Amino acid sequence: MGAREQEKSYDPAIAEAKWYSYWERLALFHADPARPGDSYSIVIPPPNVTGSLHMGHALNVTLQDVLIRYHGMLGRNVLWLPGTDHAGIATQNVVERLLASEGIDRQTLGREKFEERVWKWKEESGGVILNQLKRLGAACDWGRERFTMDEGLSRAVREAFVRLHRKGLVYRGRYIINWCPRCRTALSDLEVAHEETKGGLYYIRYPELSGRRSVVVATTRPETMLGDTAVAVNPKDERYAGRVGATLRLPLMDRPIPLIADEMVAPEFGTGAVKITPAHDPNDFEVARRHDLPAVRVIDDSGKMTREAGAFAGMDRFACREAVLERLRKEGFLVKEEQYLHNVGRCYRCKTVVEPTESIQWFVKTKPLAEPAIRAVRSGETRIIPPNWERTYFDWMENIRDWCISRQIWWGHRIPAYHCPACGLTMVEVEAPDRCSSCGSGDLRPEEDVLDTWFSSALWPFSTLGWPDRTEDLARYYPTSALVTGFDILFFWVARMMMMGIEFTGKAPFRDVVIHALVRDAKGEKMSKTRGNVIDPLDLMERYGTDAFRFTLVALAAQGRDIRMSDERLEGYRNFMNKLFQAGRFVRMNVDGNTARNLAEDLSVVDRWILSRLQRVIDEIRKGIEEYRFNEASSVFYQFAWHEFCDWYLEMIKTSLLPEAGAETRENQRAVLLSVFETILRLSHPFLPFLSEEIWQSLPGKRGSIMTEPYPSADPDRADVDVEEDMGHLMEVVRAVRNIRSELNVPPAKRVEVRLKGQTEDLGFLRDHEEIILRLARAGKVAYMGPEYIPVEDATAVVNDIEVCLPLAGLIDFRKESQRLRKEIDKANAELAVVSTKLRNEKFVANAPADIIEAHRTRRGDLELKLTSLSQNLELVTRYLP
Repeated sequence: MGAREQEKSYDPAIAEAKWYSYWERLALFHADPARPGDSYSIVIPPPNVTGSLHMGHALNVTLQDVLIRYHGMLGRNVLWLPGTDHAGIATQNVVERLLASEGIDRQTLGREKFEERVWKWKEESGGVILNQLKRLGAACDWGRERFTMDEGLSRAVREAFVRLHRKGLVYRGRYIINWCPRCRTALSDLEVAHEETKGGLYYIRYPELSGRRSVVVATTRPETMLGDTAVAVNPKDERYAGRVGATLRLPLMDRPIPLIADEMVAPEFGTGAVKITPAHDPNDFEVARRHDLPAVRVIDDSGKMTREAGAFAGMDRFACREAVLERLRKEGFLVKEEQYLHNVGRCYRCKTVVEPTESIQWFVKTKPLAEPAIRAVRSGETRIIPPNWERTYFDWMENIRDWCISRQIWWGHRIPAYHCPACGLTMVEVEAPDRCSSCGSGDLRPEEDVLDTWFSSALWPFSTLGWPDRTEDLARYYPTSALVTGFDILFFWVARMMMMGIEFTGKAPFRDVVIHALVRDAKGEKMSKTRGNVIDPLDLMERYGTDAFRFTLVALAAQGRDIRMSDERLEGYRNFMNKLFQAGRFVRMNVDGNTARNLAEDLSVVDRWILSRLQRVIDEIRKGIEEYRFNEASSVFYQFAWHEFCDWYLEMIKTSLLPEAGAETRENQRAVLLSVFETILRLSHPFLPFLSEEIWQSLPGKRGSIMTEPYPSADPDRADVDVEEDMGHLMEVVRAVRNIRSELNVPPAKRVEVRLKGQTEDLGFLRDHEEIILRLARAGKVAYMGPEYIPVEDATAVVNDIEVCLPLAGLIDFRKESQRLRKEIDKANAELAVVSTKLRNEKFVANAPADIIEAHRTRRGDLELKLTSLSQNLELVTRYLP
């Protein structure tokens, strides 16, 4: 393909590779704290080192890139800091699967060798997602890339842990925690995904030792009854008045257990009596503490029954459930069974059903940390956008539970604690001590557990900038300006960063927290592998170009509304990219290195109109980005660039660019054309980095990167409301003529007569700019009619106080047109009948997906409007038939 042919269409693949390396070569992403300008900083939500780019990342990174490029063009000192998360459980699982494929077991390999294998895997495969972010155009400062287990961040983690411990905010204790039998580790509450599951509610009879009476309890987990140490009722429940204190016999185990009273019991659940299993239920654990009950652990770390389970020892917990039920039925203790829908907790990584288990773990005391984090949002120090998420934030923070931070895996930050077997002391230190501070023993055992991945992630906004050292970066770029994130990690990550940021720096880590929605498929379904509807962003970038993909995400990113990704939208925005590219070709054909940079004082009305509209558009786009209403900003840009600039302005000025227009007119026109188009490119750059750079560099003159250009600011002196109103009126007149031509099938080449009926003063502007109407409406003549004119044989449309009339005589073949219209009406009626029949079908409405029903309703409305228009046109045409 020759250079001239190649220029006719935009090739995203060539442009993207070329310009990203150009920006990197010029170090345009590099932040320098010594550079002037107010700071604007973002730390990227670090993707898992195991990950590859998905739609959520693509949306998240695109919105951040818009902000970084925009604020950079405003002259701010910007930093976008990239990095990845070590993703403890996820990464360990990946490497364990890799080892399994080689026939190697983690335990056989040993901890040290296993950690070496994980680091090796990370070096070989862990950077995939960062290269994919570059493909997306991310303007990150790659020289500052961090990893949550790099040397600096590891030191920050140890320092933070030790400081919290010394303040009494980290402690070690025996509590009920969430345990994953597959990953063999504790999980925090947030790492447990609850799913509604169909199960059973089983009513079991617990007889009194006296043998006179029984208490019936209801449970969804009968296998845990083997570890019961009491039955509890509410002290206000009159059904059990006088019975509290009785001794019951635990079925199948023949163990005596007490009947106790506790406010925790909800009288309305089941029979109002609940079994108490302190070792396997968090509420029961607390009840046991209050009543000094023993804990009997009957399920081990692998999900199998312990020796304490008696005859059921060694069984899998779910097999045990069936065996227990069978024995209860056989011995007459199972009173009844009901189907029951309840929430079952699963490990967020491997989806195994989580087992509440009593265990010694490390915890963060979160209440004292949460209080200042709540105040920061209430006071406005940090804004959550959209604000409806604030209530969710407050609800969680005000009811926060202590955070279990220890994990029984090998990949992660080792907890900096050292146990002395000689005297039992546990020391917590940033650097490993040589000997015990109490007894002097040199035989110290390092803590085996690692920290929850989210502990190091909670330090991300300040640890990445050099904390605990007082670095230039920390002083310049912290607190950060904005965090862009999905709602799904508001608690996992955002709340914890707020707590840790304030605790260790005295300042909330961000000014704004911007919560974006989910990207769904075209039907509005959540993407998942099981549904088979996962869309690969890399595939979309390959097919449509990165800028078209980015613009689709931005255009659909309305606050609080999920994004429906569809090929139709992507194709539409790819067409928009080509439209801008073609506009660039038109501009290049008409300007050169000698085109004036200063605009003439006496400009044409068309130039005054486009310049006035441009000022309003600049203000609206800037406002949209500043308020994180990305979809509104992109919509304003799209409407102006495609419709007002390309469709109207370029058509209007073509005659002014011809040699016969005269040298002065032509030069003035070229200057305005170049000025407006350059402004459009600068406006577009945060959304369309590659295309804007490609076109910018193709324009005449010596040019640096568009990234270094100032973002446009509105010039109030260019605003002219009257001109906008007059030109808007003229365009509506042209649009009315075009609509009539289209509806009546008037051949495009046919020159029509246009009659404009109205008061003289209302027609003045149109008369003065008749040339535009003649050219854009393909009119042979424009006639101006007074109010007395009656358009009997004209097709008409009303634009404000003016009636637009097209005499039809001799314009079309009325007989053929009436036949065509009747066929169109028959076709539309037939389709409407099909659609309406479906919508009247109760079975269809009850069973069809919501998006299909909505599409049918929309189609019905469209057909009804079309039939109205066709019928009106047929009535008009019929008047001319003999």
